[in-house]
Amino acid sequence: MKAILFDTFGGPEVLHVADVPVPDPGPRQVRIRVRASGVNPVDSTIRSGAMQAIIPTTLPAIPGVDVAGVVDAVGADVTDVAVGDPVVGWADSPAGSYAEYALASQIAPIPTGLSFADAATLPTAGETAERALDLLGLRAGETVLIHGASASVGTIAVQLAVARGATVIGTASEDNQDYVRSLGAIPMPYGEGLVDRVRATSRQVDAVFDVAGKGALPDSITLRGGTDRIVTIADPTARELGVTFSAGTPKDWSTGDLARLAELVARGDLTTAVAGTYPLERPAGIGVGPTGRP
Repeated sequence: MKAILFDTFGGPEVLHVADVPVPDPGPRQVRIRVRASGVNPVDSTIRSGAMQAIIPTTLPAIPGVDVAGVVDAVGADVTDVAVGDPVVGWADSPAGSYAEYALASQIAPIPTGLSFADAATLPTAGETAERALDLLGLRAGETVLIHGASASVGTIAVQLAVARGATVIGTASEDNQDYVRSLGAIPMPYGEGLVDRVRATSRQVDAVFDVAGKGALPDSITLRGGTDRIVTIADPTARELGVTFSAGTPKDWSTGDLARLAELVARGDLTTAVAGTYPLERPAGIGVGPTGRP
């Protein structure tokens, strides 16, 4: 099969297409004929070598975590899916999902009406969004500030927060203000003057979720009046500032949760963000950045 590999750590230029053996599913695994693979910031971070201390990677490696496609073969003890079923989930390491076939043990069915591309945006972004909102203890009637509201994680987090009854102030680029508004948030340009712009809404910020990692934590601390109830998934200075940095794994989230979000998207009750699609033969394009809007 064809897969995207990297033999050394570095930027997108280290990615290349190669022929590798088709993997065989082990117990409780399925083999998926990949139709779409999500591109996430963690993929780029692993590829760069920056995550070696946390997620050791043996080279050569196939990147990619989120996978959507059709079950091609099943291993022993698999009884809940069959060959031909459309599924979405997390590719099992050490091989990733940037390939024609991938192995997975944590999967959910793709409901009718949901495209493979939209399904592939859900595993990592959905788990991350719900984990952060739970860590913040977000409740109905509260106001949450979400930085990076137009990106893949931000898009889902805004909508889930609104569904919980919260008011959302979402920061994004000038070009994405209307998009953030369409998600149900109060759009807010990020950058200098953010504190004054947020205070001009006359809303007390009860919680902050930083998806962007663009230096917004000091302003967030000012708006909160401290570091309590601020969570970032993107700013490495978090611990120096006394802010919670959150990182999770698929084991923290059930396939039932993934299936629930997939149903919401299929019904049109949840919007996902797909910034672009790339063919397998264009690995450098795939390695540029996350699925989602800037």
